[in-house]
Amino acid sequence: MAVKRLEANKLAHMFIEGADNLSRHVKIVDSLNVFPVPDGDTGTNMNLSITSGVKEVQAQTAKDAGTIAASFAKGLLMGARGNSGVILSQLFRGFSKAVEGKQTLNAEDFAKAFEKGVETAYKAVIKPVEGTILTVAKDSAKQAVKSAKKNDDIIVVMSDLIKEAKASLKRTPDLLPVLKEVGVVDSGGQGLLYIYEGFLAVLEGKKLKDQQPVTPNMDDLVKIEHHHQSAQSHMATEDIEFGYCTEVMVRFDQERLKKEAFIEEDFRNELSEIGDSLLVVSDEDLLKVHIHAEYPGEVLSRAQRYGDFINIKIENMREQHTHLLDETQAFYGDSEQVEAQRETFKSEFGIVTVSMGEGVSKLFKGLGAQEVIQGGQTMNPSTEDIVSAINKVNAKNILILPNNGNIIMAADQAADVVDSKAIVIPSKTVPQGLAALLAFNPSIDIEKNASHMNEAMKAVKSGQVTYAVRDTQIEGLQIQKDDYIGIADKKIVNTHKDLVEAAKELLTHMIDDDSEMVTVLAGEDVSERETKALIQYLEDTFTDVELDIHQGDQPLYSYIFSVE
Repeated sequence: MAVKRLEANKLAHMFIEGADNLSRHVKIVDSLNVFPVPDGDTGTNMNLSITSGVKEVQAQTAKDAGTIAASFAKGLLMGARGNSGVILSQLFRGFSKAVEGKQTLNAEDFAKAFEKGVETAYKAVIKPVEGTILTVAKDSAKQAVKSAKKNDDIIVVMSDLIKEAKASLKRTPDLLPVLKEVGVVDSGGQGLLYIYEGFLAVLEGKKLKDQQPVTPNMDDLVKIEHHHQSAQSHMATEDIEFGYCTEVMVRFDQERLKKEAFIEEDFRNELSEIGDSLLVVSDEDLLKVHIHAEYPGEVLSRAQRYGDFINIKIENMREQHTHLLDETQAFYGDSEQVEAQRETFKSEFGIVTVSMGEGVSKLFKGLGAQEVIQGGQTMNPSTEDIVSAINKVNAKNILILPNNGNIIMAADQAADVVDSKAIVIPSKTVPQGLAALLAFNPSIDIEKNASHMNEAMKAVKSGQVTYAVRDTQIEGLQIQKDDYIGIADKKIVNTHKDLVEAAKELLTHMIDDDSEMVTVLAGEDVSERETKALIQYLEDTFTDVELDIHQGDQPLYSYIFSVE
């Protein structure tokens, strides 16, 4: 039965089934990933990205195709991860722009939407590489436009699009030597094909949901292992020019945009000078950047000119590659080449820090720490733990941030026994550690960095709110068991039976006329209601102070405050 008009409900089901079909093939797509870095996560990134798009579609009640497509594109943009995820989001951003305002779609609308998606995706990539998902999308969209000129059945158009997508995917090894070298097709292109096949299933009335997740059989697994071994043996860790996969999402701030207008093309050109694998995408509210850079802090600083961070993700690709080399060695036995790669390459700087709480750990990683050791007041890491973290970083110069006075001695011992040059920055609190890390500058030597980071720590006031474990009296304060106590730079300054009131009193003590910024890290035991009440108090009482609120999820301390 032919489909001449595509309505909103069916388009929504196509997006959902395309995502489901990809999710059933994630392991296969991951196994193909050898470009731009063999980290084996293309399928995972595409799956997480499209799942975010589907959530927006499922929450949408609109009855027109244009709004459904816009919701899908918005969700994809918000959830886009990695190169493949960002490109996928741009393909459907262009698709949605092409069908904006349309109640239903005919075959020509449908085909031209794919064409517009390709145009948008190519513009988002500063240096498009053929033989990738971009090529598969381009070739198949071109065929869809040709097909739509000859007939008005959307099923036929989609079938022709898929036929060309398969042919284009088969040609990718001829366009990208690394694919031919290891005997695979492009992973992103394969993932896109699975999505398209899900679209067609809905148009044809098939039920792919009854199928089980697809995993490689034994012969496939053996083949995949050989592919991975070959890819790794032909790519040395030191061949990775830009070592950090950096992703940042910014919500535009209108006041900052008045000072400096955001022009996407100019910003893309600016970032192209400090990295590769660059993608810059934006809409009216958001900016998203994916780049492989050597100094991710530069990317963050430039992006922050236009608004506030929503998400930050930084991954050490050299470390990822080294781990893959380890896995290959474990599978195939000792390899001189693998060992040589590990020994000959070390990055210039590495940062090791200690953290308590998932949210706090994410903050440190987002600011560039390569290894974050879980630990704190009641869980002090050992010297061996810190040495192990230093060795994982594999850098010539190591900076260690203990973030607790009880951990500094173990950190000093670790610095003494490792082969790398290591300096301990004696941070005693999380705010001190964050301030020190923000002062890190990869363009100067380790001694100057240590000096600057130590100075940065002095400029920050640290505060914590916790609870008393027994009745006591300290410096005239009567404290009862289970009361909340406010600690400013290691000194107990107030106590209260109510958490929010204790936090208010502590912040009032810490904030003075010179204070410009207050950072709040909410602990694992704090309710959203309590944090909202505290924020409201700060906004009403200290109108000239900028607030930075994070869910730190730290134990023991209901709140950690930094005042600068």
